[in-house]
Amino acid sequence: MKLSATPNQTFGPYFHIGLKHLIRSDIAGPLAKGERVAIEGRVLDGDGKPVNDAAIEIWQANMHGKYAHPDDTQTKPLEPGFRGFGRVATDEEGRFRFVTIRPGRVPAPGGGLQAPHLAVIVGMRGLLKHLVTRIYFPDEQSNAEDPILQLVPAERRGTLIAKKAGADARTLEWNVILQGKDETVFFDY
Repeated sequence: MKLSATPNQTFGPYFHIGLKHLIRSDIAGPLAKGERVAIEGRVLDGDGKPVNDAAIEIWQANMHGKYAHPDDTQTKPLEPGFRGFGRVATDEEGRFRFVTIRPGRVPAPGGGLQAPHLAVIVGMRGLLKHLVTRIYFPDEQSNAEDPILQLVPAERRGTLIAKKAGADARTLEWNVILQGKDETVFFDY
């Protein structure tokens, strides 16, 4: 028998069925130190309709700016139980929600520091390749010097910065717009 590579296939259409056991909405874990925040939003297609079978993956550093990954060799502390990874699925209205901590600044490519951010991967049916983006925090002074955010045209940066959701400063809103006006900025990788 000869094995050969098969072509890429899209996610779904039964995306949620195989991933329920992988859903983790508390990214930081209960023992992680730092400012707790909830980030909620929706995934919307180019017509503004909800995408009900998307998965949002988040990767982030802890409050000290250290990732829970063996490749992060910084001497910064890492709290027991800090995961730094989560995955949530959208509901019928395209909504998602996760709870985490505000991350610290991490080293930037070529030196310096990046602003606190969450690395985001979006997957759903119809995609041959997942989408990569970021979430930055509102009212963060270091956003102005973040080297990755500075690569984005000024008029599009708002698609990467979460907004305060009402009076509760600990809840942020960030939506994924797949195309059209106000399309979220996605990065090549």
